[in-house]
Amino acid sequence: MIIPIEQLDSDTLDNIIQEYILREGTDYGLQECSMEQKIAQIKAQLKTKKIVLVFSELHETINILPFEQFNANE
Repeated sequence: MIIPIEQLDSDTLDNIIQEYILREGTDYGLQECSMEQKIAQIKAQLKTKKIVLVFSELHETINILPFEQFNANE
């Protein structure tokens, strides 16, 4: 199930994104980015629906997935 980011408190969304960044070890290229820059980049992608925040009822977890990947899993 997709979680609408508009329904989340800003701090909650930031914490979810930060946990995702730390868990995934996301690669941002040759130039190092601050955590705030990384969070801003993820938020921008969430707002444009390139990626979505997804709750798995089966695993009771929240993850961030590319929109196309989420649709393929339905």
